[in-house]
Amino acid sequence: MFVKQTVKGMRDILPAENEIREYLLDLLKSTYRSFGYSLIETPCMEHIENLSSKQGGENEKLIFKILKRGEKLGNALSGSESDLVDSGMRYDLTVPLARYYANNASALTLPFKAMQIGPVWRADRPQKGRFRQFTQCDIDILGDSSCNAEIELIHATTTFLDKAGVRGCTVLINDRRLLKAMMDYCKFPEESHGDVLIILDKFDKIGSEGVRKELLESGYTQESVDCYYDFFDKLQKSEDTLSFCAETLKEVLPEGTGENLQAIISTVRELTAAEDTKFVFDPTLVRGMGYYTGTIFEIRAESFKGISIAGGGRYDRMIGKYIGSDVCACGFSIGFERMIGALIEGGFDIPGRAEKIAVLYRRSFTLSDVASLQKVCNTFRAQGKRILIQQMNKNLGFQKKQLSEQGYRIVEVASPDEAAQALS
Repeated sequence: MFVKQTVKGMRDILPAENEIREYLLDLLKSTYRSFGYSLIETPCMEHIENLSSKQGGENEKLIFKILKRGEKLGNALSGSESDLVDSGMRYDLTVPLARYYANNASALTLPFKAMQIGPVWRADRPQKGRFRQFTQCDIDILGDSSCNAEIELIHATTTFLDKAGVRGCTVLINDRRLLKAMMDYCKFPEESHGDVLIILDKFDKIGSEGVRKELLESGYTQESVDCYYDFFDKLQKSEDTLSFCAETLKEVLPEGTGENLQAIISTVRELTAAEDTKFVFDPTLVRGMGYYTGTIFEIRAESFKGISIAGGGRYDRMIGKYIGSDVCACGFSIGFERMIGALIEGGFDIPGRAEKIAVLYRRSFTLSDVASLQKVCNTFRAQGKRILIQQMNKNLGFQKKQLSEQGYRIVEVASPDEAAQALS
């Protein structure tokens, strides 16, 4: 028997929402194009080696893996899972972009400014606002090692969010080099830094004591954990947290890291047009992906109950894993589903939307009458009006109710000539 419900974690999108989605995607594309980004496309599937390279953090546990096909699958059935799988559904758009550049570098110039929009898949636990298939919208700059890349990515993204009506944004900014310096300062073993960051990234989910407990249960020394919490206790009491970090960690922090962060924050603060957008140095910001190497950033919005709607950072060593030499890279990704879900909950409507008119004609209309009616409506469509033509149903009241709920103004006509007068 066929099943009408979607697969768990997937969803159908109805016309009203899809119209808003298309409007926002068009707005996003036009905004990013105005900054010089070129739209690219990558396959939904990637080689499993690329997806499970220990760069994707916790997301590597959520890969939808794809079995080998045909004879290759038959030959591998007696082996382990790694023998059965050769590809997977992409869990983000950054890993595919790195492979894309490595594969097409000869046809691309640096710096390369890429815009990528498409679905990604994660075998996560479905909940409100979180699906197993969802759309991400990325912009990336490859080949620019200066902080101009971070500044433009943040500027372009906040410009789009302001145009889309997202209010009360806070842009949180940190640097993975500063996080590494903290771990060195507290003497966490170098080889375990990645695992420590995964735990620290859970502050929002399990709280301070939960993070402390997990660090100790993972085998890290009491001295290291106490040093980390003592550092943050002093940090919270300082008037200038960035200066405190730069001064306290100066023996282990790469030169210029603090100045770089300050330059990014002060410049984007000057550039932004939205008066209610804040730019904040946040030393607790981690970003879960293992490929970040420098500046990281995230956007949360008060109007969206403080949820994260965008995030990104610098990943200067990912492309080098494909071609043998590093290419500096930095990107910003908008979680489109979260953003649009919150906008719709807040009653978002498309500004300047053309009027929607439903022309209902009598059941006595001949084919010739309907053709004449279409010609009349075409004249007004050419003027930008959106006109739906339907025959009157037997249950006319219910038909009109449904159309009204979809935002249509209803016009009933007894002849094609009446339509011209009603639509004028």
